[in-house]
Order: sequence, then C-alpha cells, then structure tokens
Amino acid sequence: MQYKDYYKIMGLSRNTSQDEIKRAYRKLARKYHPDVSKEKDAEAKFKELGEAYEVLKDPEKRAAYDQLGANWKAGQDFRPPPNWNEGFEFKGGGFTSDEERAYSDFFEQLFGHSGFRPGDKGQYGLHARGQDSHAKIYIDLEDSFNGATRNISLSTPEMNAQGQVQIKHRNLNIKIPKGIKPGQHIRLTGQGSPGSGTGQPGDLFLEIAFNNHPFYRVSETDVYLDLPVTPWEAALGAKIKVPTPNGSVDLKIPANSRQGSKLRLTGRGLPAQVPGDFYVVLQIALPQANTEQAKAVYKNMQKEFTFNPRQALGI
Repeated sequence: MQYKDYYKIMGLSRNTSQDEIKRAYRKLARKYHPDVSKEKDAEAKFKELGEAYEVLKDPEKRAAYDQLGANWKAGQDFRPPPNWNEGFEFKGGGFTSDEERAYSDFFEQLFGHSGFRPGDKGQYGLHARGQDSHAKIYIDLEDSFNGATRNISLSTPEMNAQGQVQIKHRNLNIKIPKGIKPGQHIRLTGQGSPGSGTGQPGDLFLEIAFNNHPFYRVSETDVYLDLPVTPWEAALGAKIKVPTPNGSVDLKIPANSRQGSKLRLTGRGLPAQVPGDFYVVLQIALPQANTEQAKAVYKNMQKEFTFNPRQALGI
C-alpha cells in the first residue's frame, strides 16, 4: 500500500487554513473535472483530488492524518503504525461522499475501519443537547479479566481563530468493566460536546480494543495460547503447568498428541454471562542437533522409526 500526501495533491502546506483548503479544491475541481477538462489523466486526478479533500476538509480526519507525521513520501510503502488512532476523539468524521468505495486502499486503511463514521449530529437551537463524541482506546487483556480503573488521554481537534486545526488534550479516569470485549463501548454520560444554553452535554463513547499480548489472542470470548511442547511430551503424554490470565494451571497432555492439537479449558476465557473457553494449541518444538550427542540421538531415531510424514502426499 502506498502513502498518499494529500497536501501535495492539493498543492498546500500542512499549516494551511480550512478556508484555503476549500478555495484550493474549488479551483482544482474546475481544472480536472472530467466533463470539461482537457488535462491528461483528468479523471484520475479528479478522483485523487476528491479523496484528498475528503480528508483535509474534515478537521477530525485531517488531525488524525496529520498525527501520522510529515516524514512519509508520496508513493512510499506504508502501513499504519500500531494503535495509531488510540485516544483520538471525534464527533463525526464519517464519509461525506456516496463514493467512498472508490477511495484508495490507503484511505480505507486509515478511515474505513477505524471508527470514523457519521456521528450524532446533535441538536440545534438556543438550548440544544451537545454532540456525542467517540474515541478508540486500547486496554490489556488482564483489564477485561479482572476489571480495572485506568487514566486515559484523549486528543480532540479544534479550530483556532485562523481556521487552523489544533489538538486539545484531556485526561479522564475510567472504569473498565469485567468481561468487556473488543468492539464494545463504554459510555461516559455528559463527557461529549457541551450543549448550547441550558442544553445537556453529549456523551462520550469509548470503543474498546486490546493491546497485542505476548502470549494470548482473543476470538469473541475465547482465549488462545500457543504452547510449545517437546516431542516426548507430545508422544508419551505429560502433565505440565500452563499460564492463563487467571494464573497457571496443571494441564494433562494426552499421549500421541499432534502438532496443532487443541485442548480446551472450559469457562476460563473472558468473563461473561456464559464465560468463554481457554484453548491451548500445541506447538511441537524440536531440539537442535547442535552437539555430537544430539546428532547421535537423531540418527538412532532415524534407524528405529519407519515414520513417513509425507505418506499422505503419495511420496
């Protein structure tokens, strides 16, 4: 996937105002509109211009794009940094065009699956309720198992008097409920945008995601662990200690276990009304033949066994 420099596409600097972005778009849209333009590749340029404007005209998407940094070059191979949109607070930021499917993979990676969707438009009037806000936060798997209280930092884009986007930061203490899953939301009443007059403030919705864990991975309410075992433990059976988010347990490995075999610990997954399960996936680890003694053991196995792992392939 290639990085797109939306400022370069529109011929603008990164500190340009929102009004200047609108003026630049009107000028370039007239120049490259396929119905009237005689420019080479006008249709492709018009499409690229529309994508750049979709991002830069929206203060929230623009601020999110800006925090990726200015060190990328157009056309450079790009992958979004892990958790790049963590703690970014937005009120809307969704597609404003019916042609979002025509946007590039770069746009889709940043804004298609990251919570940027049309938000609550709020109300209008002298005493209107404020808009709801949304943000994505990352927690540890153990926070879901045990429940926790965490301090989070949110970044909110705001427009200054010169029409430029600035980032305002705020910290909140939040309670993480036990058993919360990725994709679920925590609602903080009254922590959205202020209302007008005597109108109530909107709410803040925090979408939950899990930090990558060195041991475990999660699917719905089930938790998985890849467990290395020795060939003799897999072949002969064994009783070994296995780590889980709730502490280690003794697990019986059946004799003649195979690579990738799954052993289930019922009810030891994420807490829920019906708790998930904990799955141990066996990964058979082979010792290295890095000494003469180790080589002798492997040579003896070669003599003693008639095992052919490729028999099913007919060879």
